[in-house]
Amino acid sequence: MKPTPEILIVDDDKAHRTMLTTLMGSWKYQTHTADDGDTAVTMAQKRPFDLIVMDVRMVRMSGIDALAQIKAINPAIPVVIMTAYASVETAVAALKAGAYDYLTKPLDFDKLNITLQRAMEHARLTDENRQLKARLQNRNPQRRIIGNSRAIQSLLEALNQIAPTDATVLITGASGTGKELVASALHTASPRQKRPFIAVNCAAITETLLESELFGHEKGAFTGADRRKEGCFVRAHGGTLFLDEVSETPLIMQAKLLRVLQEREVVRVGGETVIPVNVRIITATNRNLNQMVTENTFREDLFYRLNVVTLEVPPLHARPGDIPLLAQTFLNRFSRRYQKPLKGFSPTALDALVQYAWPGNVRELRNAVESAVVLSRTEFIQPENLPENIQQATDQPAPSADPLFTKGMNLEHIEQKAIRMALEAAGGNKTEAARRLGITRKTLHNKLKKRSSSL
Repeated sequence: MKPTPEILIVDDDKAHRTMLTTLMGSWKYQTHTADDGDTAVTMAQKRPFDLIVMDVRMVRMSGIDALAQIKAINPAIPVVIMTAYASVETAVAALKAGAYDYLTKPLDFDKLNITLQRAMEHARLTDENRQLKARLQNRNPQRRIIGNSRAIQSLLEALNQIAPTDATVLITGASGTGKELVASALHTASPRQKRPFIAVNCAAITETLLESELFGHEKGAFTGADRRKEGCFVRAHGGTLFLDEVSETPLIMQAKLLRVLQEREVVRVGGETVIPVNVRIITATNRNLNQMVTENTFREDLFYRLNVVTLEVPPLHARPGDIPLLAQTFLNRFSRRYQKPLKGFSPTALDALVQYAWPGNVRELRNAVESAVVLSRTEFIQPENLPENIQQATDQPAPSADPLFTKGMNLEHIEQKAIRMALEAAGGNKTEAARRLGITRKTLHNKLKKRSSSL
């Protein structure tokens, strides 16, 4: 059953409050009253009203001042302002402060009724739209994985195909590429999305504590175990367990982990009770597990158990066309955090970011942008705001392993080689390649078309 809308009537005129209470009661609204603006603010802090109807001129706190404070408490609540002193200035002030509408006394009751209905309908649709966006975002694994490059689009296509299954996934990639972000996206897009996503960094926990962290322990199982603890497998029951840097798991723990994956049950450290678990396993590593198997530092049977499906997260240098988009995303985030109204990057600063090799990948880019935001004194990030190593790499580019000019080459050969090198450096992105060459995308397209027709 749909709940009765609750309206707060705010007016220092008792007779007018009583009249509105009776009138709105006949329209099937549940009403509450306040005799001044300060009382209305206090009541709005304690109760989420569906709508507020408030006078402008009151003794202790004006309706405009109360409106501003109420909007700070709950921006979504619609407020209708009423006054006997109609003026353009009052109307503008009310609307600027966030009022839904503005009515003059004596009130036209038909207009008041229509205004109340429209205000609450507007609030309802706004709330439904917000909830719909939230649901769509929760279903979209791409919402936080940023990039338009071919490498990222291929990753997202594979992610969308794998996510609905229960297949065990091994995520590979260098440090800082965003492997946990991919694992989280897999969980969010899966049927397990409403159940827990538990992440464990295997490299950050000692061998003794890792067993307790994964499987749990009984009270008194070891020194300091003053109470029973549930392990990550149990806490992730029905959901997803993400084991980051799984390559750093000690061999003795690898054997225990393999048994749990095979039997789908755990026993707490110091306990005997067998606990069935239902979890999806996602692991990640920045090392070559095949090589570790050869070196006998990683169990072969565990490797095959984990390597059902592999997703490789590309390094940032392999997708330079994504750097401007990522950098602007981080800029927006840190501008809000540090309350600095930055608009973007100067062309030279952006070029420095694109040219840099990014050995620390996306994590290093995020840190560099955060530092630049903190240090910036203008609306645009300048090269001098960037970390010194990025500035130096731009000033002194590394020599190419594949020189542009070699003996016996003519001008046409040099141009063709320059285009090929620019496309390779841009990861196949023609817009970025054209920028590097200092020509328009259309010019590059024409040169490629001419080159293909001559073959």
